[in-house]
Amino acid sequence: MKADLHLHTTASDGRLEPNEIVGLAAKVGLEVIAITDHDTVGGVAPALAAAQALPSLTVIPGVEINTDVPRGEVHVLGYFIDFTDRKLADNLLRLRDARQGRAQKMITKLSSLGVDIEWRRVEELAQGGSVCRPHVALALLEKGYVGSEKEAFDRYIGHDGPAYVDRMKLLPVEAVKLIIDAQGLPVLAHPADIDGLDELVPKLKAAGLVGIEVYYRDYGSDVIGRLLRIAEQYELVTTGGTDYHAFGDASEVMIGEALAPPQSVERLFALADKRSLELLKQH
Repeated sequence: MKADLHLHTTASDGRLEPNEIVGLAAKVGLEVIAITDHDTVGGVAPALAAAQALPSLTVIPGVEINTDVPRGEVHVLGYFIDFTDRKLADNLLRLRDARQGRAQKMITKLSSLGVDIEWRRVEELAQGGSVCRPHVALALLEKGYVGSEKEAFDRYIGHDGPAYVDRMKLLPVEAVKLIIDAQGLPVLAHPADIDGLDELVPKLKAAGLVGIEVYYRDYGSDVIGRLLRIAEQYELVTTGGTDYHAFGDASEVMIGEALAPPQSVERLFALADKRSLELLKQH
């Protein structure tokens, strides 16, 4: 079972429409994918619709919620969510609104540095989806202020950059609970660079975390080994995915090149079935 459980679409900062991601996934031989856009489920329904014509491909409804900790960010993936859940929708809308205000403040900061880009262009690049920092980075690239999107983050809008702006604070534990309330399965995304990971994981596990992303993009054997030990210690499902955005950057890991272990995918489906059964019993 070939499964890439971390994919982005134009609903957030990906470059491919949901139906295009689905088509590409089928083309490279994937059997299971998860649509996990930042702070939005806008790509889920069209991806599910596109997959109806591809019986060999299963689409997991997902989301990636960005949260804050004192020394950076923590992202939490939610799998098998009820993407029609009203509470989830309201909270994600608040996060997206905060993203928009954040991007506008970044543009103001950039202007004070003599780096001028237009808010209208950033909006156009977002294509009606969630406005994310990569859209600001792309606008900087278009205007010739940087030679790559990575340089935009390194020079201007990364966490320590002169145009960086904090966003609305949502704690990792809150994201875990929000996903659970939407009948989803919370999984810690790309955890290797999280400061204080050893202290964070038990807190998230107590809140309901079920998995940790071990096989991510280009993680090496040392990193994977460390994460496997954490997963074993806290009995977490070991997932994987490419975090594919279709940026077109030569350094980007292509869709399908980082996979979740088949047994982990089976565990996730089993947990989702168990949760659905529990909900049926409650009603």
